[in-house]
Amino acid sequence: MPTSVRLPEDAERRLEALANQTGRSKAFYIREAIMEHLDDLEDTYLAQARLEALKAGKSHTVTIEEVMKRYGLEG
Repeated sequence: MPTSVRLPEDAERRLEALANQTGRSKAFYIREAIMEHLDDLEDTYLAQARLEALKAGKSHTVTIEEVMKRYGLEG
């Protein structure tokens, strides 16, 4: 699915230089950066949602000992 992105001039110059230096396309590096950062963003928003649920009393925590016992990982 085609997507266009406007980059600041400095980022565009750096991206162009990297692509020229390595022989890869700018699109390659844009894809790599997005895929790498997308995982981090998803994790961050999931953690924020879970924290909000915890604060609102809609969720609870368990200790590491409880987790280990539940999955038979004791001692």
